[in-house]
Amino acid sequence: MNNSIFALYQQGKGQEMEFKAEGVRPSELAETLIAFANASGGKVLVGIDGRTSEIKGLRDPEAAWDKALQATLLCDPPLIIPLPGLVALDEKKLLLINVPAGLPHVYSLRGRYLIRVGTRNKPIPSHQLRRLFVERGEVSYESLPTPGATLEDINWDKVERYVSSMEGISALSPQEVLQKRGCLTADGRPTNAGILLFGVEPGRFFRSCEIIVVRYAGRYMGEEFLRENICDTLPEQIRGAEAFLVSNMRKGVHLVGLERAERLEYPLEVVREAIVNAVAHRDYSIRGDEIRISMFADRIEFYSPGRLPGHVTVKNIVEERFSRNEAIVQVLADMGFIERLGYGIDRMIWLMEDEGLPAPIFREMANGFKVTVYGHGERLISEGIDTSRWALLHLNKRQEKALEYLAEHKRITNREYHELFPEVSVETIRRDLADLVEKDLLLKIGSKRATYYIFK
Repeated sequence: MNNSIFALYQQGKGQEMEFKAEGVRPSELAETLIAFANASGGKVLVGIDGRTSEIKGLRDPEAAWDKALQATLLCDPPLIIPLPGLVALDEKKLLLINVPAGLPHVYSLRGRYLIRVGTRNKPIPSHQLRRLFVERGEVSYESLPTPGATLEDINWDKVERYVSSMEGISALSPQEVLQKRGCLTADGRPTNAGILLFGVEPGRFFRSCEIIVVRYAGRYMGEEFLRENICDTLPEQIRGAEAFLVSNMRKGVHLVGLERAERLEYPLEVVREAIVNAVAHRDYSIRGDEIRISMFADRIEFYSPGRLPGHVTVKNIVEERFSRNEAIVQVLADMGFIERLGYGIDRMIWLMEDEGLPAPIFREMANGFKVTVYGHGERLISEGIDTSRWALLHLNKRQEKALEYLAEHKRITNREYHELFPEVSVETIRRDLADLVEKDLLLKIGSKRATYYIFK
């Protein structure tokens, strides 16, 4: 007796196992094969009574083999699986049909879509069927019409600006351009891509379509942080996230030849590429999750909902290309967010290397993808100061300007502060400076008229 076949028999009927009698009709067999194919795969043993699980065996193995092939051809599209094989159990011949997991299509029989649930083959609910089509690449989520959306939900001013920036399409109307770019269906309804890219209020249709950006004071999550929720069309989300990160980076100065040049804590192009990739390649069919960008004292983490698409893995991510959202990718490329969208992973790596920084870390999560980049941090060579702390201390505009003055002149007095803000009272200036000392930014030197302040 074949021990592995006996183990399958002992397993009994279930989510991934079915028994069929020799007299099973090809259409009935096809139903089970389809149900397995649309789920996680499974195995069928032909020659066992499906009701009693009694091992009957096959009288005509060749006819059973032909019947199995007929069943695969009844499926739509035809089911391509390993050839069935004859096995022995209790000295009786059975036919083993193996439906592997991870098949590339969604299968049906005469228009009926089935899936395996426990020991039964059941029709797939409509919402689950839509998701299955998206997951298997039969239909992209971005190309589906947005339920309830009309042309009034498109911001046509944004469309006009987009169209006017492109060459060679002057003869087309804005609506025709959106149709060619996959933002409108053939009958003129906004697609998910159209609302995400040009919607008046995308959040009304996609509640979790936002970027949450957080700047923490230290290397771990803590109570001291700045947070911004960026809810808008995708181009505005990219711009908003980039502006937040740049404004919260350390900024240093280094020499290029005989000229002083500003250096950011992280290469700007790497940060921009990470944001654009998170937006362009996220799985927008996932609800209740959003893009999250967490900025720590030593690194930035970019998290995007949805695992890597298609055949792309962490191991081959540099060489392979696969776009989950082709329309979104194309429009973002049209808008110039990156020179060649989708070819940026290797670029990110060598840009980091050029600045003497470690390569980005790519990690696939349970239901998403994370990119981590490490910056210059406290090693940043600067003749100025680390301005990123200011945002966390809730300073007023006078104090920020005074700190900028001090960064250039190395010290500041009460009189110099007053010259910056002649309309402000002496008492207000005293309170501003005392507050900066209390917040551990400045050190007070001297007393009375000889008093001045420097960075601590």
